[in-house]
Amino acid sequence: MHQTMIIAKMAPADADKVADIFGRSDATSMPHEIGVRSRSLYQFHELYVHLIDFDRPASEAMRIAQSLPSFRAVSDELRPFIEAYDPNWRSPQDAMARRFYHWTSSAE
Repeated sequence: MHQTMIIAKMAPADADKVADIFGRSDATSMPHEIGVRSRSLYQFHELYVHLIDFDRPASEAMRIAQSLPSFRAVSDELRPFIEAYDPNWRSPQDAMARRFYHWTSSAE
């Protein structure tokens, strides 16, 4: 399992609209095509956090995604609601947080 986190800005009032866009998209084959296993969206004040579990490296998933018209359509639909945190943003990889610590329990 490969996990990535995307950080951006979003007005708190837009959370339901963003969830609706992803809900409609996740009901299609597109997430499976790029290897999405699960998705969680979080909001903290004006911060948007998108946690994704992939069955492949995120860079590979994003390469596949960017070639899909359905992925581009979802990105276009999200554009009015999601703003890049980094003003120099060029691609989804520019919004991915860098994990600097991870712990997993060995107890089952």
